[in-house]
Amino acid sequence: MTALEFSYQVGTFSKFLKPFALRLTRDGDDANDLVQDTLVKAFTNREKYSDGTNLKAWLFTIMKNTFITQYQRMVRRNTFIDTTDNLHYINSSDSIQLNGAERSFMNEDISLALRHTEEMYRVPFLMYFEGFKYHEIAEELNLPIGTVKNRIHIARKTLKSHLSMYA
Repeated sequence: MTALEFSYQVGTFSKFLKPFALRLTRDGDDANDLVQDTLVKAFTNREKYSDGTNLKAWLFTIMKNTFITQYQRMVRRNTFIDTTDNLHYINSSDSIQLNGAERSFMNEDISLALRHTEEMYRVPFLMYFEGFKYHEIAEELNLPIGTVKNRIHIARKTLKSHLSMYA
């Protein structure tokens, strides 16, 4: 396969890479960077591609491996190793001390957001949160199950908008 043919085929498959990159990174800018890194690696390693094999699968494999490598680098970069005699990780969850203040603020904000949610949405949501099944809530409140699901969904959206600072 000539360089021109290879470039053309990679270009036709590149539109399929962006959705996959978005699924991996969950961020538009990071996804664009991942697609770009994938295409750069594909072009620089063009001679490693075997004619007659699945080019699309080859590109997806490059993307997946690039993502995994970048993720591992990020994890390693964010891990601090203490070189004292006890040799433990500083950011180990065993060494984290919580004082409960943050949780207290969150609980207050959640309670406030729940109070601002209309009762017709709050009651089914709280019942679902407490462990009731949809059909049990529907029977208890004498509502159709679809209405119960809709009200829980609306309550979640309302709470999400009120609690966006924690997202």
